[in-house]
Amino acid sequence: MDNQVFKTKEEYIAWFQKKTKQFAIDVIKFCRTFPPDQASRVISYQLIKAATSVAANYRAACRGRSKAEFFTKICTVVEEADESVFWLEMVDGADFNVDKTELKRLQGEADSILALSAKAKKTAGGKSD
Repeated sequence: MDNQVFKTKEEYIAWFQKKTKQFAIDVIKFCRTFPPDQASRVISYQLIKAATSVAANYRAACRGRSKAEFFTKICTVVEEADESVFWLEMVDGADFNVDKTELKRLQGEADSILALSAKAKKTAGGKSD
């Protein structure tokens, strides 16, 4: 997990927004390396949708007008982060001809984002699963 130290809540928010956005960009670039077949296109589409949704919904959560709105959006972030983990597992399990080092790095990022967003969900008043 990330061992960042933040002095303010605003620093953490900016860092996590940057982290989720970079994850989405990295997933898009990674998916461009997939072989050109039907399975790859389907998985690429689903993975890109999930990863970009993580970033977009976290950004929306931070702009929430109430705690309830934040909680709703952070729940979506958790769902989409978990879905990103799933689709990366599918890439691994289907043995796509991709850079395995990059796949493992993205899986680590997805796991980290999932853990951090689940913690935010729990802190906001819900359960972490």
